[in-house]
Amino acid sequence: MKQELITAVLIAGISGWAVADEDAPSVNLKRLSLESANRIALGAVEACRKKGIQIGVTVVDRDGTVQAVMRDTIAAQITVPISRMKAFTAANFNAATSALKSRANTPIGRIDGLVMSAGGLPIQAGGQLLGAVGVSGAPSGETDEECAQAGIDTIIDDLEMEM
Repeated sequence: MKQELITAVLIAGISGWAVADEDAPSVNLKRLSLESANRIALGAVEACRKKGIQIGVTVVDRDGTVQAVMRDTIAAQITVPISRMKAFTAANFNAATSALKSRANTPIGRIDGLVMSAGGLPIQAGGQLLGAVGVSGAPSGETDEECAQAGIDTIIDDLEMEM
């Protein structure tokens, strides 16, 4: 009887702890540092330069707030707001903007500030969304996306190691 009581108390305590974890009053979030955001942006610019393309690139945090912006020397000025909207969209949907193309002509796709064409990617490590990167200026969205991925690739190992 005493053993059963101890077991019941232990089970109740363990299950109580599990509930307490789910009902925690706060959560811990990882965020990109400014240095990491800048490395991603520069990596994207350098990748497109190797292709002979001048781009604008924006890195946002997990909420879609801008952390880093770069516009290559002769990239069109319009590349900056387009890259920001691609990054914002990728962060808020936690998805590549190329995967959202089919939603572009829907009510959600017509919301100001969203761009649902290729070139925006979420930045994820350890299963967590850390931010997003958007690229604009290449002849195709697919090339924008390749450069965005190259930017992420410059730092992904460091991010994964930290998680």
